[in-house]
Amino acid sequence: MAAQRACTTHPLVLRRVTVRRVHQVTPRMRRVVLGGEDLAAFTRDGIGRPAFAAPGFDDHIKLILAADGDVHAALPAQLPHGIEWTPAEHRLTRDYTPRRVDQRTGELHLDFVVHGEGPAEAWSASAREGDELWFVGPKSSLRLPERLDWILLIGDETALPAIGRFLDERPLDAPAHVLVTVSDDAARQELALRDGDTVTWVVAEPGDAPALEAAVRALPVPPGEGYAWAAAESRALLPVRRYLQRERELPKDRLNITGYWHREEATDPEAEGTADAGAAAQGPAQIPSPLPWLVARAALQLGVVDAVADAPGLLPGALAARLGVPGPRIDVLLPLLATYGVVVGRDDGAGLRLGPAGEELLDDHEREEYTGHEAELLLSLAHLAPALRNGTSPWGLASGTTLLGTVAHDAERYGELVEECEQLVFLLDGLTADPLWEDVGTCLLTGPGSASVAAALDGAGRRPRLRVAEDSVPATVLREHVPAPDRIDWTAGPADVAVAAKALAHRTDEEAARLLTRLAGWTRTAILVEASRPDGLSPHAAEAALHAYAATGSPLRDSAAVEALANRSGWEVERTIALGWGAEATVLRRA
Repeated sequence: MAAQRACTTHPLVLRRVTVRRVHQVTPRMRRVVLGGEDLAAFTRDGIGRPAFAAPGFDDHIKLILAADGDVHAALPAQLPHGIEWTPAEHRLTRDYTPRRVDQRTGELHLDFVVHGEGPAEAWSASAREGDELWFVGPKSSLRLPERLDWILLIGDETALPAIGRFLDERPLDAPAHVLVTVSDDAARQELALRDGDTVTWVVAEPGDAPALEAAVRALPVPPGEGYAWAAAESRALLPVRRYLQRERELPKDRLNITGYWHREEATDPEAEGTADAGAAAQGPAQIPSPLPWLVARAALQLGVVDAVADAPGLLPGALAARLGVPGPRIDVLLPLLATYGVVVGRDDGAGLRLGPAGEELLDDHEREEYTGHEAELLLSLAHLAPALRNGTSPWGLASGTTLLGTVAHDAERYGELVEECEQLVFLLDGLTADPLWEDVGTCLLTGPGSASVAAALDGAGRRPRLRVAEDSVPATVLREHVPAPDRIDWTAGPADVAVAAKALAHRTDEEAARLLTRLAGWTRTAILVEASRPDGLSPHAAEAALHAYAATGSPLRDSAAVEALANRSGWEVERTIALGWGAEATVLRRA
């Protein structure tokens, strides 16, 4: 399981600012200085909002734009605590790093790379004094380790705002070794270097992965404990990540690599931002074949992708020997892998190398779509028709047991559920701010989101004694994934309140009802934290109900479905707390 980054969360607030001035930092970087009352504490719709805070050098705020120019129709809904991304056909969002936050003058500086394309760069090019801009965030700030001997700051031009801010503000008192790739020398900036710092500028095309990797490999290896931060085009960072992890042996908690942008194939510039441009270009609708997905999954499971990444130039016979698979069987895959861009066979006989799709499969997140829990759910949909006919879950038909029955004996699979719940910590302000906590001395936690609830309570200064129910999962499995401060008791028992965090998302209706009945024996107040609707910002929102059905045999449970489950288990719904991103906290009282 990937190490969770240490971070500080912030309330999510929708803010309006206006342009105060615009100037060119370099021929390749434009700075827009913004200000407005919403950067200070303010009140909207009768609810007080905190002042803007972005203390981290690589914090991100989400700019809200609109393809049709109607930004107000694209704005999300502001909740008492959090943001709900309601559906908006023409909404465009882009993440940007504050270059500077000046609390004294009430100004926010944003730097935009001048590349002549993209909605955010186009907005900055036309920005004039008084123009408005809406944004949300940041949702969290990275916390660096306290004692380090050095830090690497690696990036392309899009990373310069974060690198520049780090060097200006120095959140870490250690030498900084900076590497930046730029499209030409005119993009260089003056940086606030100190004695012991180094800076390397490399001229390369944006997204040039070989150039970036070669430059990183050429950096000297400083002695002592270090940290590497990198931000650039997502695919270009993949070999950098592998080098730092495998050869420099940096542990995951000493590594923060973020794809700031993704290079796409050339498209018609007139189609940018048009909601139906893709559909119009495709012609008649066609249902895609699952064959590329299955072939990519096989290539990952057999180790083809890693073998070619570690030893570019392998001939097919050598690849087969390396994998321990007879050559004729590998030959079944290779033509299809080449067709789909996973591997590329060079015409000069120099062997195999990874294609664009293969390079993306080096990323852990991309792998999970083919080999992780999400992939297993997708495969179970081969049984969708009989599951719909019989009223059971596709997972149950595919595996012979429910998803709960699977994760109860599989620590790795349960760990994947915990990872999926990590983002929950950013959505729990509305729950931890609720007055119900004022008289809570003990809290029982259950579900894979327990770690996020514990972290959110701690961050909000709520310090009840925590008890963790085994949730039908062995305690040895849970302890691997739930932090254990002194106030955690690993035995379930009576509590003032129980929080079931994503505990229903991997349970059938019958299993969910049994859990709620068990909770009724421990507490008179329970809180269910679940996704009740698709995330309106996700491009896969339409698939959410099907994924839920694959796992549990029930569509995504809305408020009415949750209330029906509660009522059959002896509970009454007292109220619902909207958390944002489609999530809700349902407060139950025993009937």
